[in-house]
Amino acid sequence: MIRLISAALAVAVLAGPVSAQTAPAAPVMPKGDALTAAIRARDAEFFEVFFTGCDPARVAGMLEPDFEMYHDREGVVATSAAPLVGGYAQSCEERKKPDAWRSRRELVAGSLRVEPVPGYGAFEEGDHLFYERKGDGPEKLVGRAHFVQVWRLNPDGWRLARVFSYSHEAVE
Repeated sequence: MIRLISAALAVAVLAGPVSAQTAPAAPVMPKGDALTAAIRARDAEFFEVFFTGCDPARVAGMLEPDFEMYHDREGVVATSAAPLVGGYAQSCEERKKPDAWRSRRELVAGSLRVEPVPGYGAFEEGDHLFYERKGDGPEKLVGRAHFVQVWRLNPDGWRLARVFSYSHEAVE
């Protein structure tokens, strides 16, 4: 019996702790122009999916679970990702109708500013334009706003954590 216990202990010691898991490698924070390029690319990807695509699972994967959004006209838009994604999924279905209103967001060239947030991610600031069209009709510029976004760098990539959208103005 003692030999059996000794053998089991020896195997356990050689195998290492059973509960130990390899933690994902910490992501390497890009610097300077590489950080700006990374945020610009993730921003473009997110807004392309959100406004012109229709992929709730992909949007959910691009947001931090505790995502928050604040809007100067709509107030507190979101205090977590799940309800936002649920509402987005419903609006996706509406946008599939042939005569539905469709929107597009465009970053204003030259307005983007990105700053690192050590140990977390990055601030993104800029201006954006909003376009709308009904069905397959012509697209029209309808608005402009300023924004600040906070991105978190996770082992699986960049996720949007906070959005502050303000100084909205109609464009006619």
